[in-house]
Amino acid sequence: MSNELLKIKNLKTSFRIDDEYYAAVDDVTLTLNKNEILGIVGESGSGKSALAFSIMRLHTRAKIEGEISLNNQNIVKMPKSKLNKIRGDEMAMIFQDPLTALNPLMPIGRQIEENLFLHNKKLGQQGRKKRTIELLNLVGIPRPERVYEQFPHELSGGMRQRVIIAIAIANDPELLIADEPTTALDVTIQAQILDLIQELKQKIHAGIILITHDLGVVAEMADRVAVMYAGQIVEIAPVDKLFANPLHPYTRSLLNSVPTEGQDRLHVIQGVVPTLKNLPRTGCRFAERIPWVDASHHEENPDLHEVEPGHFVRCTCYKHFYFPDNKEEQENGVS
Repeated sequence: MSNELLKIKNLKTSFRIDDEYYAAVDDVTLTLNKNEILGIVGESGSGKSALAFSIMRLHTRAKIEGEISLNNQNIVKMPKSKLNKIRGDEMAMIFQDPLTALNPLMPIGRQIEENLFLHNKKLGQQGRKKRTIELLNLVGIPRPERVYEQFPHELSGGMRQRVIIAIAIANDPELLIADEPTTALDVTIQAQILDLIQELKQKIHAGIILITHDLGVVAEMADRVAVMYAGQIVEIAPVDKLFANPLHPYTRSLLNSVPTEGQDRLHVIQGVVPTLKNLPRTGCRFAERIPWVDASHHEENPDLHEVEPGHFVRCTCYKHFYFPDNKEEQENGVS
């Protein structure tokens, strides 16, 4: 029996600018297994959130091509009526900003119950309230009976994020997408939220996509990691392989940018992620940010290559990449 929960094949999500469409997610192919955490990392503008919203079909004006299959159901071609039945039930999302995700005029209890009501009509009013209290307990909210009656503005940022998680897991989804779930939270609360997501993986056995720019979070939480740059997956591997043997120049640059003890200078990646309209559509998209690597070392149409079981890297430039301040690498001419 297959353990595959989500299959994304040649996904392309394009947005209209003036009279043309530009792909923010470009030919992405991924799989997610049940009871697995897949970390997706990259700078702002890399396409991580665009990918997440594509999976949830929450883009209203985008053109989505390719295949997104959840339990062998193609979400891309799914009619809205059926999509509404599985969104919030079979698949759910923990949004980045709880203040914009929560209704400021509705008590917390009602907001959680709304999700229960939409997907479980047989559950009566008392049953919904009982389940809501259970969910508030599950996400670690103290005095849930009191919080049930409160409004979002009466809660702290960490508490509001827990409420968002409670709404997302209300119907025990098989797929859970966490889009930067600890943004703007202090370090202590971040750790608590991440521990909670890890516990939920064990309790509801969901497949989880964890989107973050924090490589430390990925190292601690993920089973596999996909590195995104300019709308494409540039490297994907089991978490231990990726951190032990990062290959793509972008992956290596990200890891080299993480501060370490005794470090004199912080590595800065040259340049910025190109805007959607100015994004190069041919050749290696990271080439402009590593100009010291000869153009001949980049593929004309870079593809993902399996360099070891389960470890894929885009473009052959990784074979020739070195950091300019690393004399030994530069002399060898390879990484």
